[in-house]
Amino acid sequence: MKVMKFGGTSVGSPERMKHVASLVTESGETTFIILSAMSGTTNSLIEISEYLYKKNPEGANEIINKLETKYLQHVEDLYVTDEYKQKTRDFLHAEFNYLRSFTKGFFTSFEEKNIVAQGEIMSTNMVANYLQESGFKTVLLNALNFMRTDKNSEPDLLYIKEKLADIMKKNIGSQIYISQGFICRNAYGEVDNLQRGGSDYTASLVGVALPAEEIQIWTDIDGMHNNDPRIVRNTEAIHQLNFEEAAELAYFGAKILHPTCVQPAKYAGIPVRLKNTMDPNAEGTIINNVIVKGKIKAVAAKDNITAVKIKSSRMLLATGFLRKVFEIFESYQTPIDMITTSEVGVSVSIDDNNHLNEIVDELKKYGTVTVDTDMCIICVVGDLDWGNIGFETLALEAMKEIPVRMISYGGSNYNISFLIREIDKEKALRSLNKTLFNK
Repeated sequence: MKVMKFGGTSVGSPERMKHVASLVTESGETTFIILSAMSGTTNSLIEISEYLYKKNPEGANEIINKLETKYLQHVEDLYVTDEYKQKTRDFLHAEFNYLRSFTKGFFTSFEEKNIVAQGEIMSTNMVANYLQESGFKTVLLNALNFMRTDKNSEPDLLYIKEKLADIMKKNIGSQIYISQGFICRNAYGEVDNLQRGGSDYTASLVGVALPAEEIQIWTDIDGMHNNDPRIVRNTEAIHQLNFEEAAELAYFGAKILHPTCVQPAKYAGIPVRLKNTMDPNAEGTIINNVIVKGKIKAVAAKDNITAVKIKSSRMLLATGFLRKVFEIFESYQTPIDMITTSEVGVSVSIDDNNHLNEIVDELKKYGTVTVDTDMCIICVVGDLDWGNIGFETLALEAMKEIPVRMISYGGSNYNISFLIREIDKEKALRSLNKTLFNK
């Protein structure tokens, strides 16, 4: 069985939904599909929640009414028979009345998560109804019945495996199984989610739980590219990555893949394939455990980075200094991306400034603190083992005209990272592309 995940743009209109249905059914194989909400829907649901936080039910109802009108028009365009048109209309009327019920009472983050979850519930119902109308044996499974996180907000994989196995046994013989990405329950049984982009994570977790022979992530681009196609011309899709390389690229800016997606698949040894819904014949990118030696694969960039430097003579030959520094970031749940050290100083980069002022105040107890904002991490990914003489020199040669604030190399065998100003990003990406990839 394959797991196929389709993002919001892939199910963004009735025409796209029909196209997804044809991709799922053309092989005739048993398939488990994971769907995101229709593009734009989650943003509308968040906007509804924002109005309700501000105690403005009129504003929320206006968005709800617009969204309902849009979805009811989709019904007319998607289905052929009166039976399935009416079935889907009845479902959508119930859905939007459910959304309206939140405008009349107390509103908290718990209610917001219930509202945001409805996007995936609507898209999966609509596609399931279309497949059933088209004559395919299709079963719709509610992700809230098997997808759960533990008390640390991490996926409870044992629970997911057990629940999904029971559900699959009860639905043996179906050709297509459909469920929602992104949404789940937490350890207390409340509706929750896997954060934005979490549909990729859902697909990976389902693929491991089944287990599947392959996990496919379908988006609107033909695989992961070797550079940012929005900035650099003539980029190419990478045909193969190992799990470590893919994780580095996803974390450091390649938007096509959710950073957490590859981890469950990596540990289970299940390949992940990135495919283009708009060009299904394109080869795409396969992510697996194969390591291709002696090759630089790609470059990615991560924006909105802040560098924090702590300089102190007390650090010289002192034990425990770095521990104290890291404990401050940990206490504010602020992850560190890069780190460099010297005898009397340490520089780190972060991408979350929510507690920057408090962190800086506490760091001043230990030394002089300097903060640089509007920075960017450029990450070069490939077989960058230190034994590959000259690979890091190539990257440095490409960056010779770019002011570099920090360099991180040796933390893994798969990347070298540069911290630069955001205003230098385009120049850096183009220079790296010319040096590393132009034949």
